[in-house]
Amino acid sequence: MTSPAAAGRPQHAAPHPEAPVKLWFCPNDALDPRLAADLARHWLDEQEQQTAGRFLFDRDRRQYLAAHALVRRVLALESGIPEAEAVLWRSSRGRPFLRKPVEGLPRGGRELDFNLSHTDGYNLLGVVRRHRIGVDVERLDRDDRGFEAIVESFAPEETAWVTAAAPGRARDRRTLRLWTLKEAYAKARGLGLGLPFDSFAFTLAPDRGVRGFRPPDGEPPERWRFAELEPEPGVLVAVAVMTGSDEETVLEVHRGFPWSRQAPRRLILPQPVEALC
Repeated sequence: MTSPAAAGRPQHAAPHPEAPVKLWFCPNDALDPRLAADLARHWLDEQEQQTAGRFLFDRDRRQYLAAHALVRRVLALESGIPEAEAVLWRSSRGRPFLRKPVEGLPRGGRELDFNLSHTDGYNLLGVVRRHRIGVDVERLDRDDRGFEAIVESFAPEETAWVTAAAPGRARDRRTLRLWTLKEAYAKARGLGLGLPFDSFAFTLAPDRGVRGFRPPDGEPPERWRFAELEPEPGVLVAVAVMTGSDEETVLEVHRGFPWSRQAPRRLILPQPVEALC
């Protein structure tokens, strides 16, 4: 029998197999609240259901349901494990992972990493095979502001670059460009805020793009690829991928909940070209 959640929904072609990095940018509006609640009843596990029930405000609950429905739908497409059957577990630092069957994933392979981020009204999910990924999304008009406190966590050269901009939107944009990249990198490492943000540094192009990267602990910088995107004005996205040092990395960007037929955008992620000491 077809479940109510599946009835009448359009079929979505499997993501392009040649793109090792896949990104879904999904505004909350891409998923009707009633449908999100219906999907949650069918797809989310008991712990996720309990978490959703603890939100005091409908907008926060809607954000959570849309984000977690997105995770389970994309993981089903990528792994072949049905949405309701995917088992997610968290590391000691809270990073989620997909529990993989002993015999491997139904769609082939054994490795699949994902990372989720959300900000008011928007959800971002990155998926990669064989490597590690971290993503972050932030709004320039975020309610809490707090940009000065964010800058205090940066490396000295990054702080100098931020404060060289005039106070206001230009400085805020520089702050969030660095913050999203740092969040994405730390999440890809599986450390989150446990990694001191002044222990590594980025040099950024004036508009968009990473020119240089100084990793912590002497880690080889050539293993990393980064991307900056702005899918909507004032919504900043960063992606960090750990990959092979000489490997060309393709990023496939999808918009909306993954049963629409909108064609993805495909980008090449370059290596940072400046060596930072």
